[in-house]
Amino acid sequence: MFTKTSEQKYAGKLAVLYEGQGDILAFQKLADSLLVPLYQSLDADIPENLFLSWRAGCLKLFDRELLNRKKGGLTVDIEPRNGEQRSWPAPKQGALAQALGRKTRTVIDATAGWGQDSMHIFRMGYEILCIERSPVMAELLLDGFSRLNQQYWMQQLHLQSPPLLIGNAIDLLDNLETRPDCIYLDPMFPLKRKKSALAKKSMMILRDLLGDDQDKEQLFAAALAATRKRVVVKSPDYALPIGGQPNESFQGKLLRYDVYFKG
Repeated sequence: MFTKTSEQKYAGKLAVLYEGQGDILAFQKLADSLLVPLYQSLDADIPENLFLSWRAGCLKLFDRELLNRKKGGLTVDIEPRNGEQRSWPAPKQGALAQALGRKTRTVIDATAGWGQDSMHIFRMGYEILCIERSPVMAELLLDGFSRLNQQYWMQQLHLQSPPLLIGNAIDLLDNLETRPDCIYLDPMFPLKRKKSALAKKSMMILRDLLGDDQDKEQLFAAALAATRKRVVVKSPDYALPIGGQPNESFQGKLLRYDVYFKG
């Protein structure tokens, strides 16, 4: 059970929706764990605008616009993104692999979010541990990782999806038993300006639910103290480096990976 803080955080924003498919006990368990209401129908006076529900075998997050579509909903996608290799281990190519480093073996993704970078790092053959402090995102990640474990190629290669720690990364990094070669950070930055192009729907909903990461500087300091070799920070191209001048920087499309070596 999560703390009262979680209840206050999601109050009036999030609910679990049971649409008559599957075991309602699983939906009730999810609602209880997040300390949010469970609904079996939506009335006009329901205050929440965001909903969790299982559809097509996936746990999905909806706003009211997505909920009214036959298809849609945001879920942790276990398929490679465009341009990513399907093989395992995939070649260590591109800006992210360059930033992680050729000699890096172990990685902690301390801001797992929707898990796309975590899964890309995993597919490239790194040993990766994920951390996520949002209970909602943690539930979505656990569902995605469970589906990943059921993939034929994962079972044939006797692989397991990345382990997930749920909690504040600043505290968890301070109590690691084994230090990783690299700690990867992808904090949520404020939008560049109000008139900028709309962000992806997944990021818009996540911002509405969680807000920006106000403690990213403290997280960076904790990561630099906890890593063995390097910290990699993924940033939008307009943002100033959160750790000052990086040792290296690798440019991607509309973003960059700043690398800080352990002193």
